[in-house]
Amino acid sequence: MVQLYNLHPFGSQRVVPCKQEPAQFCCGNDVLFVASAAASCRVEVFAVRCEGRCEPLGSFATLGPVLRMAHSRAGQCRPLLGTRGRSSTGRVRVASASAVPGAAARPGQVLQPLGILVGSSVPTPTGLCPCAGAQSIKDEDLAAHSLQLELDEFVICQKPVELLGEESKLCKIPITLESTELSTEDKKHFQVQYLLFRRFTPDQSPFGFCEETKLHSVQFLPVYQTGRCTCVGVTDMILVFAPGLIQVFIFFLHQCFFFLSSESLQCFTVRCSAAAARDEDPYIDTTVKACPPVTLDVCTLRMQLFIGPRAICHYKNHIILLTKADTEDITERRKPSRRMLSRKADSNKSRTNSESEPGWNLYIINTVSTIQLYREMVDYSRTYENVRTESCIHLLSEAHLLVRAAIMDPSFFKSDEKEELLRAFKESCAFLGDCYSRFDTKDYHLALPYYRMSGLSVTEVLERLASERDEIHTYERGFIFYLTHSLNEELNEELSKELADKVLQIFYLADPVQLPHIICSPCMKNVCPLTAVKYLRKVEDIMPSVVLTLTKAFMALKMGDLTMYECEMNSHKETMLACGFIGQPKLLRECKEGTVIPTEFAVHLKVMQPGLLVAATVALHENSKIELEEADMFFKILCNNGEDTVPQLLVDFWEALLVACSQEEVLQELLLRVTYQYVWRISKKQLPETKPLKTTEDLINSCDHFGFIFPWVTFIMSMESPLDKDCPEDISKLQSILCGQSIDITAALPILEPLAEAGNVGLTIRVLCSTRLGKYEESLDQLLGQCPAAAVLYAQHELKGDSQAVWWNKLLPELCERARLTRSDCPVLISSLKETLSVVAMELELRDFLSLLPEDGTAAFFLPHLLHCSQRKLLR
Repeated sequence: MVQLYNLHPFGSQRVVPCKQEPAQFCCGNDVLFVASAAASCRVEVFAVRCEGRCEPLGSFATLGPVLRMAHSRAGQCRPLLGTRGRSSTGRVRVASASAVPGAAARPGQVLQPLGILVGSSVPTPTGLCPCAGAQSIKDEDLAAHSLQLELDEFVICQKPVELLGEESKLCKIPITLESTELSTEDKKHFQVQYLLFRRFTPDQSPFGFCEETKLHSVQFLPVYQTGRCTCVGVTDMILVFAPGLIQVFIFFLHQCFFFLSSESLQCFTVRCSAAAARDEDPYIDTTVKACPPVTLDVCTLRMQLFIGPRAICHYKNHIILLTKADTEDITERRKPSRRMLSRKADSNKSRTNSESEPGWNLYIINTVSTIQLYREMVDYSRTYENVRTESCIHLLSEAHLLVRAAIMDPSFFKSDEKEELLRAFKESCAFLGDCYSRFDTKDYHLALPYYRMSGLSVTEVLERLASERDEIHTYERGFIFYLTHSLNEELNEELSKELADKVLQIFYLADPVQLPHIICSPCMKNVCPLTAVKYLRKVEDIMPSVVLTLTKAFMALKMGDLTMYECEMNSHKETMLACGFIGQPKLLRECKEGTVIPTEFAVHLKVMQPGLLVAATVALHENSKIELEEADMFFKILCNNGEDTVPQLLVDFWEALLVACSQEEVLQELLLRVTYQYVWRISKKQLPETKPLKTTEDLINSCDHFGFIFPWVTFIMSMESPLDKDCPEDISKLQSILCGQSIDITAALPILEPLAEAGNVGLTIRVLCSTRLGKYEESLDQLLGQCPAAAVLYAQHELKGDSQAVWWNKLLPELCERARLTRSDCPVLISSLKETLSVVAMELELRDFLSLLPEDGTAAFFLPHLLHCSQRKLLR
């Protein structure tokens, strides 16, 4: 449906002082060419000045009547199509007249034709298309053009059609790229893209229904250009049919097209900027940005009445209109003219023209600037605010698209109106935000992106809307939607106490379940805690929740009421409270300029309930409410530690997260982090600043990543060493991790390097790493060298299955050799050798076992022991 708004896109009109009756005209390079009617065979030339003023420059004769005129940008030429004689069989001529720059033009100067082409006996051409030079127009081209006009003279549309995007190709109207024969032209860089096809039918137009519909002529400026691309071809294909149709002329000044009927000049809106905006940005329709839809109803901005309109053309911000009144219309012209509806009529109408030829006029009608038309559309929209809200939104959307089109134009950055257009764009976004906030519409969610695009702060939006609803206490969905999203985001904006309390009232009336989340917003820091608790208690009677309890506790802290705080916190178990923070993470942390900052609540928990704080942070991480790096910064700021130092509370968080986490990548990262921290504190003999929340035993019992410490490790650590007395808890936790099977030992080796020579601790770590890498012989060498008493314990724990052969291939020969060298001075070696022989004798056949014994007579010493082992094997 076409909606009519009585706006004024036509600012003023002036009469062109033609001496002869006009028949054809065209404009370009600030020069207007007017071809006289058939009897005159003359072309008058005028300079077009500001506000449509015309100054005569001169004239030149033609060899015959001019049938068509057109302007070509390339070379600034005007091809003229005419005949040599007055008869219908006259020869067709095409001439090209050179352009006269406006600054150099002199009144009375005569323009001469540059060249003449004479057509042969072909069908009489009826149209003309300018290109790089008039010489490129050929006879066969003119004949084909004439034939196409005859074939397409009548078009009948059965029903309205609108096709968007790729579907617009289904209109079956081909678009081809025409050569301009410019030296810089490169067709490889051009492509055709269909954006929109729209077709009207007679019963959908404002001109009534007719059975025979004839399209007289359609003209297009086929380029809509943006900063990123140039869309070549017809962006909006609009065909309008009516019995009195004279001409449809489409161009994209103000993203409008102009329609000339038998009695009026009309201005319609089109959706070019909406289509181009979506073509440039496919994600334009989000919560961050928006654009009115391409499918908006067509809008008529003006129906300007004229008597006898015949032809129209457009140049810059001018519309050139030819009117010729029939004899019966002359009398009507003496009555009050309906043409006075224009904003300003020219009082300097040519007296000579009106006296000699009262039946015709050639007008230059000025269109108003984008900003002026935008302002009028905004003012006009206010008349619909309380009666037809959809019309108000529609008109404001048209105004927004008007400004958007101007901003998308490549000439925008050089425009004198650049700053004013940007302000108008933001203002139009604010107006649309107001509409979707105030009115009950299905697209209420658009309040959020339009307010965001407007650049208005939450405070400014509240000041625009909240005060006007004080008396009625009702708030539309769009307003609540905007407030909910804005206040739940990490905004660096603090509302005043008055506005924060007003927000409490708004949500208590409109959406009370949101109150805990709204109160926790960084924007609500100045809210009155007592007022907040009053509203929360009212909501709790209807919808109790853990989040609501935590929010009340938070407000109690703000008031300094520790009794109320403890009462609230004791109403739920600690595990429930930890999970409650998942529902509202802002109770613990807020974000300022990309940094996670602890709240007053978190500071209090750090001192009074650090376990709950760590458990809550783990719950936030496991529910994707806080990233690992954010948690690191959170605890460092909370504990006032520098970025290079790690507080114990952060280590507690890592250890607790190891218990809960199941993501392999995160697990490895955490294992390496705690390992590094243990190694750093052991090597620096640095005790944690606070008591760890979990002991080694707690961690071993709660997750598999911390393993039971092996007996041989415990045996080694039982031997006195001055290096092993510091940081016992860190040492045992480090050994427990290495006794587990989770850590990537290869990645951990560089981290463990500082402890390589750290006494018994270093020995256990080296042997644990070698063992994890399958280097059992290397491990035995280290033990035999530094703690031989632990060798058998090690072998008993580690040398099993595939590694069992190390008993007799490595350990037994090594012990025999060391016992022989030390004789009887080392009882530990003798004892270890006996234990080894016991194992070997039980596992090997007697012949194989005897072959392993040394041949220097030492074996006789072990014969009683060997006999005992053999008997045990037989019994087994």
